[in-house]
Amino acid sequence: MKLAVIEGDGVGKEVIPAALRVLDCFDLPLEIIPLELGYGKWEKTGQAITDADLEILKNCDCILFGAVTTPADPNYKSVLLTIRRELDLYANIRPLKPIKGIEGATGNTDFDILVVRENTEGLYSSIEEVGENEAWSKRIITRRASERIAQIACEYAAKRHNHLTIVHKSNVIKADSLFLNTCRNVAQAHNVIHDTMLVDAMAYDMVRSPEKYDVVVAPNLYGDILSDLGGALVGSLGLLPSANIGEKQAFFEPVHGSAPDIAGKGIANPIAAVLSVAMLLDWLDRPEQARIVREAVEASINEDIKTADLGGNFTTEQVTGFLVRYVQSHS
Repeated sequence: MKLAVIEGDGVGKEVIPAALRVLDCFDLPLEIIPLELGYGKWEKTGQAITDADLEILKNCDCILFGAVTTPADPNYKSVLLTIRRELDLYANIRPLKPIKGIEGATGNTDFDILVVRENTEGLYSSIEEVGENEAWSKRIITRRASERIAQIACEYAAKRHNHLTIVHKSNVIKADSLFLNTCRNVAQAHNVIHDTMLVDAMAYDMVRSPEKYDVVVAPNLYGDILSDLGGALVGSLGLLPSANIGEKQAFFEPVHGSAPDIAGKGIANPIAAVLSVAMLLDWLDRPEQARIVREAVEASINEDIKTADLGGNFTTEQVTGFLVRYVQSHS
């Protein structure tokens, strides 16, 4: 089993080594393939990701990814969008579940939401043109992509509380009707209870009553925004892991960005990257090891071993050291 490891830029160079130290505790049969991608590579070579890089990734089973800086330069090729599209990692899975001991912006800790985001089209199609007086981006919605994202959302819903919320804006954006109707048909075929929400109303209600929601399926941009909003609900983007799932491969990353303002200071929160490792372990069918990783994170919070974004004063290294010791003593 080959695991590509991409630290990327900024705090990615701090949180991915931390996550790897936790993963290494289990001595799994993984061949680590390190790869340099992102803004740092672009500055040196003029390319953030090359065709050769993509070939390496296509020959790996899974990927652990840190974060990349994306400059406001039309010549910069988005690393994330390129990987998701070229490897057809069509489902972005983002769990929003509070950790005991951390309160988010609303104080509500009684929720467990899974955002399932279509990952390959929508406004992130990369079909764009920027001119002096006009700029446009082409938004693509297809039946095929809508069906398969609805399919995986229904599979998750069936394992949880059998409830699916379909997010759209078809009252204004008529293309959304294809996504909405396709998701409805798939949910009906799978006997999954479902309802629908306009994306703006959904953002409001997620803040007001997050406990109402179980699995949420959304087009690319809406899912991106709603899952980041979830960072405020759980207490920090530094707590949010994610997975990008395809037919044969998977890609795991913390939701947060490269955070250049704190990079190199030793205060980056490694928890989202470590929880991304837990999602990787689930994908590898190692649920017991995934459980231990999540318990280690909960233990660090309960013992108040936290980085500054969570109100603590511990360093990345100190939090990582605690997590490693916990996993080693419980595995």
